[in-house]
Amino acid sequence: MFGVLQQSISVTTTWLEITSPALFCPAWEPWRQHPAALIMEAREPLPAFYRFLYGTVGKDYAWTDRLVWTDEALYAYLARPAVTLLVLYVHGTPAGYVELNRESEEPGTEVAYFGLINAFQGRGLGKYLLSVGIERAFADGAARVWVHTCTLDGPHALANYQGRGFVPYRTVTAAKLL
Repeated sequence: MFGVLQQSISVTTTWLEITSPALFCPAWEPWRQHPAALIMEAREPLPAFYRFLYGTVGKDYAWTDRLVWTDEALYAYLARPAVTLLVLYVHGTPAGYVELNRESEEPGTEVAYFGLINAFQGRGLGKYLLSVGIERAFADGAARVWVHTCTLDGPHALANYQGRGFVPYRTVTAAKLL
């Protein structure tokens, strides 16, 4: 029997926060009024649909943690009132999502997952989707919105977060097995 060859790489993770709505720098144009782009809250997110979003958005970024969750665990998590799932559609096709969690490991609302399907990247949609997520977090009463990103994420992730007003508050570099 042959084993799976794993490699270890150095990964830098950066935690960022916005501590006030006054520091938020939204990117609305041209998408806020564009008829092809629609963001809807998934109020009854099914595990299979969530797996599609998570797996498709995260396939190139080593997102694997939630792929092993059972349907029951996913459903229980997604049904929590503290979790908000906002899905971006372009011409009726799911293009990405932002997942907010008001009860995560740090105070405030966490942008738990955020990203676009590859075919929709490079159009400015990520700025728009992230802006809607941050706006929603503050509208729901967050005093602080936070996120972490790493060097395995998309090449524009960190710049997008900082462009929306997030400020780094912690950075850690560690080895990760892939």
